[in-house]
Amino acid sequence: MAAGGLAGASASFATSQPTAKPAVSAQHVSILAVNNLGLTTTQAKHWQCELRMYHFDPGTIDGQLGTNSWKAAQKLFNEGLYYVDKPLVVDGIVGTETIKALQSYLNSEGWGLTVDGVAGSETRAAFASHSSVDFCSL
Repeated sequence: MAAGGLAGASASFATSQPTAKPAVSAQHVSILAVNNLGLTTTQAKHWQCELRMYHFDPGTIDGQLGTNSWKAAQKLFNEGLYYVDKPLVVDGIVGTETIKALQSYLNSEGWGLTVDGVAGSETRAAFASHSSVDFCSL
């Protein structure tokens, strides 16, 4: 009987231990992450130069589409009315609404994408083809 009581005490002690918390939240990681949506570094530089050409500052032209690049893109999408339901929150996070706006932007150039907010193979291919134009040399 004493052993059973001790086992029960161990189990309740084990369950009362605090759980470890991650050092960084998942949302925080996505904000800092680079998301080139399949673009090569060169294609991403072209996209950054295009954003800069339209007077939206993507930060350093380095071929890494991070927060500043996506904030610039979100501002472009808002100003050009490429968003679907309401203006985008300019936060640099590549979520469903930003992908929908990118798809709308690409469709304005004749791509005929389904505007569904999914960066699937057709969206990525259209974005890559669009970003093959060297806006850095213009």
